[in-house]
Amino acid sequence: MEESILAHVQGFMYPNEIELQWSVLIVLYPFITGLVAGAFILASLERVFRVEAVKPTYRLALLTALAFLIVAPLPLQLHLGHPERSFQMYLTPHMNSAMAMFGFVYLWYLMAVLVLEIWLDYRRDIVLMARESTGWRRTLYRAMALWSDDISERALRIDDKLSYFITIVGIPSAFLLHGYVGFLFGSVKANPWWSTPLMPIVFLFSAIVSGIALVMLMYMVISKFNGTEISMPCVDTIARYLMYAFIIDFSLEMLDLIHRIYEADESFKSLDFMVQTKLWTSQVLIQIIAGTLVPIGLLAMTQIVKFSENARKGIYVTATILTLIGIFAMRWNVVIGGQLFSKSFLGYTSYKMGFATREGMLPSIVLMVLPFVILWVLVKLLPPWHDDAAEI
Repeated sequence: MEESILAHVQGFMYPNEIELQWSVLIVLYPFITGLVAGAFILASLERVFRVEAVKPTYRLALLTALAFLIVAPLPLQLHLGHPERSFQMYLTPHMNSAMAMFGFVYLWYLMAVLVLEIWLDYRRDIVLMARESTGWRRTLYRAMALWSDDISERALRIDDKLSYFITIVGIPSAFLLHGYVGFLFGSVKANPWWSTPLMPIVFLFSAIVSGIALVMLMYMVISKFNGTEISMPCVDTIARYLMYAFIIDFSLEMLDLIHRIYEADESFKSLDFMVQTKLWTSQVLIQIIAGTLVPIGLLAMTQIVKFSENARKGIYVTATILTLIGIFAMRWNVVIGGQLFSKSFLGYTSYKMGFATREGMLPSIVLMVLPFVILWVLVKLLPPWHDDAAEI
């Protein structure tokens, strides 16, 4: 066993560095929370900034954020040796620990922001569905409406004002949720790959990019399967905002890279060697070229060249899929790549992911599929698109 572990080591490694402490589950955690933050930011474009063109995706973005937020802590739970002890962070809060405070950040965003905003936005529809339903569905909708059936004009006006206020509060909360994840990595001074003040900002903008791309892709796919017409002004507007956020995100990453090259401290040669060898495929080919430059180029082409609707749909689907792959690769390179080199800068190790182990590929696939299952249930209970005929 010892020989098989040492076979993955090159040069000199300290004994506690040979095996990686953070696995693919810790890659999924920032990736999923990033999707949550980005989806909420897209929803706020319509609610707060009055970008009416993206209204068809408003409710879908909120439900997507909720589905992924429910699953967000599960990778951490699987990673813990005693997940039942995680509840202790609520009973004995440790104010000086960024990791220990995650529970409060998560609970605030889930209950005080996201769930409350969705409830206020859907309350009228929930009451109407309770009146039209029978049996257990009626009981369920009445419980969801908190056994209130007041949908008078005054009540709905109060709901709208409260929802608007919560969305405003939710924007910095979404920034805090994912910016905090980048802060965790950026504050590890002992690791030169992570220790940069730009890490929280890079994580935040990459989160916005991934969330917008996911909601845009899901809107087009769901509309296709439901046989409903895709609003081209909506996807065109989302694509434009996606391109803007992507350019900012890529600029920040390049700024961080240029700063590292200019500074060229004692760790630079080791990091440069890693990028040219172990991370060449995941960082240069997948993250930078396929997952960043190609999507930005495709989105920029749609702003310059007048393509047909079908051509734009194909370009948007391709760009969003590549974007999600690129952002996942970025999370992989940060979490896994930051553990592949020794603190002595004289050795390197490798990461071999198992399949059916507790922190292997199979649990990771299940965790990525689970939010879509939850979203399917939420969409069945709370249809995300307004019925204009019923509204009239």
